[in-house]
Amino acid sequence: MCGIVGYVGEKQAAPILLDGLSKLEYRGYDSAGIAVYDGQEIEMKKSKGRLKVLNELTHDGATLPGTVGIGHTRWATHGEPSDVNAHPHFNKEESIIVVHNGIIENYLKLKNKLVNKGYEFISDTDTEVIAHLLDYYYQGNPLQTITKIMHRMEGSYALGIMFKDHPDELYAVRKDSPLIVGKSEGGCIIASDVPAVLRYTRDVYFIENEEIVRMTAGTMEFFNVDEEPIEKESTHIEWDVDAAEKGGYEHFMLKEMYEQPKAITDTFSPRIKGGDIVIEELNMTDEEIQKIDKIMIVACGSAYHAGMTSKYVFEGMARIPVEVDLASEYRYRDPIVEEGTLVVIISQSGETADSLAALRESKARGAKVLGIVNVVGSSIAREADNVMYTWAGPEIAVATTKAYSCQLIAMYLLAMKFAKVRGKITDADLKTYIEDLKRIPDQVELLLNNKNRIQKFANRYLAARDVFFIGRGIDYSISMEGSLKLKEISYIHSEAYAAGELKHGTISLIEEGTLVAAVLTQENLYKKMISNMVEVRTRGAFVLAVTNEGNDEVERAADYVIYIPETNRYFTNSLAIIPLQLFGYYISVGRGCDVDKPRNLAKSVTVE
Repeated sequence: MCGIVGYVGEKQAAPILLDGLSKLEYRGYDSAGIAVYDGQEIEMKKSKGRLKVLNELTHDGATLPGTVGIGHTRWATHGEPSDVNAHPHFNKEESIIVVHNGIIENYLKLKNKLVNKGYEFISDTDTEVIAHLLDYYYQGNPLQTITKIMHRMEGSYALGIMFKDHPDELYAVRKDSPLIVGKSEGGCIIASDVPAVLRYTRDVYFIENEEIVRMTAGTMEFFNVDEEPIEKESTHIEWDVDAAEKGGYEHFMLKEMYEQPKAITDTFSPRIKGGDIVIEELNMTDEEIQKIDKIMIVACGSAYHAGMTSKYVFEGMARIPVEVDLASEYRYRDPIVEEGTLVVIISQSGETADSLAALRESKARGAKVLGIVNVVGSSIAREADNVMYTWAGPEIAVATTKAYSCQLIAMYLLAMKFAKVRGKITDADLKTYIEDLKRIPDQVELLLNNKNRIQKFANRYLAARDVFFIGRGIDYSISMEGSLKLKEISYIHSEAYAAGELKHGTISLIEEGTLVAAVLTQENLYKKMISNMVEVRTRGAFVLAVTNEGNDEVERAADYVIYIPETNRYFTNSLAIIPLQLFGYYISVGRGCDVDKPRNLAKSVTVE
């Protein structure tokens, strides 16, 4: 989950490394460090805390001359956040230096072996093992040394490596952790994710598992684990450079919320042609779609919540049974994957370790796998049988907003396509759904422009200790996402419950002043939800309701009501989530939390 960068070229490396790390800090911000080689010595600077500490320490890189370097921003796994545990890590002679994203699962075994051979360790990290292991096998040939340690390390890694006796070279290698490389003007650059390189190049190479790259200022060579040269093709990145900047907004999260109307449009508009849903990348004939007996959706976090919403949409609209699994649990329940099963993996980054493992497990069991991802060329995109991109653009804030909204849209499109092909909806139904879908961007913008009202309400609950979100049916899934948005960026304890389960224990937690957010967008469930709201209100709860325009009846059971525009019942979550995103955001701002980089979290979870 850490972020790594590297540069070799004609320009001073340190400012480029620091700039790259600033675009990757969402991957971890416990500590940061850079190392630069000036041809004589490798000088390293690292510190606990945010990147700004390192910027101040190096005067924005000015104090570190040299045109070759590597950098790292850390999300701590092995070893507490500290100066010593920060990357990069040296061997004892300071002749080999490495940065690492991932986890070396057998590091204790390797460490004990190295200690027995006289190596001394100064940190608690698994990464320092890599530096000493490189030293142990090094006999002057960097490529040969790297392949040797690859055979001995278990786990995941993306590495940037410098060797003192090869002053003009930079090496990188990956296994199960993301890594991209690209040629810039007068040099080459490596990074964990696309935003770090957009300022320098748009043509990047996605490094596959167990591939190695050797770079100089003007060359880039690729090798497999057997040291054999391989050919690779570059991918052109269309993202706007400005999309990875705040653009005048106080936080990336706020900017990305306001980008939702465009992102939603970008996701559906290329797939609506001539009044029909055309998903070319699905690469399935009508006959193949008709043969699907079950859909299994696998995801983590907010993507899992998008999957939960999709279950209601697919089953209701297309009449296909749907199972939704947490990716971290999927492999361990021995899932039943039969002929006629389509597995859908949803992930913003396309690098989520558990989701990637679930994809591989599904393919091993013979399933056809569709990836729903945002990042072009990511591991899930490359390994799935087919991939459907959400076109949300770069999402920097750790708490997802626009990517989640685009995942919902992608799944709506799939459900509409499947429903039409399977004869479960008419041409007239499809026309209505498409019209409703096209209205969503304007409706989202309308809700976003209501932010002042939501901010005033949020300011009343800055001191809340517990918040409960309730809903029935499809509204239960949006309650889960609303709850997650609040807890992850404000640090307020929050839980989501199916409203019908209140009497089965949960209602005992309701006391005077407890905030309960009730979502009710399904007309056939209004009466039952209002009954649940009355239950908690009579026990002292303050009830916030999110409901459709025209549902005036809710006002007798709620203390505060936020209305969303009318749409069809399958698409309501795309609207109901907007006030919940804003509520979580303004609670976080009011409490003085770091909205974009909440504690203990990282954007892309690339370790299990």
